[in-house]
Amino acid sequence: MVLADRSLLSGLVEVDETCLALTDRLQPISPKGRKSNTSKILVVIAVEVHSPKGFGRVRIRRIDKGDSEHLIPFVQDNVQPKSIVHTDGSPAYNKLESVGFKHKATVHLGSDIPAHKSMPAIHRVASLLQRWLLGTHHGSVQPHQLDYYLDEYVFRFNRRSSKSRGLLFYRLLQQSVVTEPVTYNDIIR
Repeated sequence: MVLADRSLLSGLVEVDETCLALTDRLQPISPKGRKSNTSKILVVIAVEVHSPKGFGRVRIRRIDKGDSEHLIPFVQDNVQPKSIVHTDGSPAYNKLESVGFKHKATVHLGSDIPAHKSMPAIHRVASLLQRWLLGTHHGSVQPHQLDYYLDEYVFRFNRRSSKSRGLLFYRLLQQSVVTEPVTYNDIIR
């Protein structure tokens, strides 16, 4: 569902990380009793912010750690240079200006303004993503499948205001024609 030559996010872009809690279906209960065996998986989200209100496209990727070695390449892959990147006060984002972005940092620690007020787009998208995984998929998404579900969510979210539902199906078919084939073993792996 991902276009190989998709355009980069531009303008004001909010970027932040969040954890998604996924329960492993193969081992649903931990050996320590009836507690679920939940994995917390770190993802980074970027959202275009439109002025005066609303937001545009989104990009999401699973990352191993919330450090500059993982976050800066995500921003470089998904945001157009010279765009304003709005982040929290994490030092992991300090190198953004040296790689060609304008950086606006908002420190939430000790602030009277809650994070969901200063960065509303990122928190709305993270909340909708978690609700989609738990509601639509009833919490059955497995950690090894998450990347495919993130791609689907981004595809759906970025086309949420499309006037023609047939065009969505057309775009999906168009992308499937230019994408490498997937074998049955790839699907069940």
